Amino acid sequence: MEQLEISYQVKLEQFEGPLDLLLHLIKKNEINICDIPIALIAQQYLDYLRLMKCLNLTVAGEFLVMAATLIQIKSRMLLPADETEGDEEDGPDPREELIRRLLEYKQFKEAAGQLDNRGRLWREVFAREQALAVSAEPSESLLMEDVTLFDLVDALHSIMVRIPDRRLMEITPENITVKDRMNVILEALEGKESVTFLSFFEGQGHRLRIIVTFLGLLELTRLKLVRLFQAEPFGPILVMRGVSLVTGAELEGLEEA
Repeated sequence: MEQLEISYQVKLEQFEGPLDLLLHLIKKNEINICDIPIALIAQQYLDYLRLMKCLNLTVAGEFLVMAATLIQIKSRMLLPADETEGDEEDGPDPREELIRRLLEYKQFKEAAGQLDNRGRLWREVFAREQALAVSAEPSESLLMEDVTLFDLVDALHSIMVRIPDRRLMEITPENITVKDRMNVILEALEGKESVTFLSFFEGQGHRLRIIVTFLGLLELTRLKLVRLFQAEPFGPILVMRGVSLVTGAELEGLEEA
């Protein structure tokens, strides 16, 4: 995908790390975590980094470290076996350390999810009267419930591949801003329980408009003005209005793309 010149950058407070991306790819490809095809995963991982860079999403240094680690493992697996070691022992698997880290991270992540669900249940069962009188603002952990950033990137990529690349066409650039697209999204949600993620991009004929709309949706998610849900893994993503303490003046003051 060609990188577009967009000055606006979205920085999410709940940004998944490189291990989250690897687990996402493993789940998406239905791969055994103990037998990772490094060549496939490394290529898809690098494709994600390129797409995130194109979207002006801040890529932390740890993502680049993991990319280097995957490339190193891939190169070690391509090297011929050391003839001096004999045929009886093939040596340690270059993936062993990465698999150990993934399994350990997955275990802690699942435990944290169970504790979060239990805490949510306790808040509903033992809710205080004062809390009931206050608007229920979603907690940080519920900001992107059931939907990760990589689910959104997947959904966006499926939309972008349908739009032809018109780099050879000379067109007059539109004055599209993230704030304008945010207002369009909020207006579309008025009076509706939820709207599909895909519906915000239907009829958008240019990649720049699609990307700016996507950035507007991410910004609304960060501000808790919208919430994202997914009924099943890799299923349709639903967008619904959230509860936020952001004022109109603060929304007006957002930097424009």
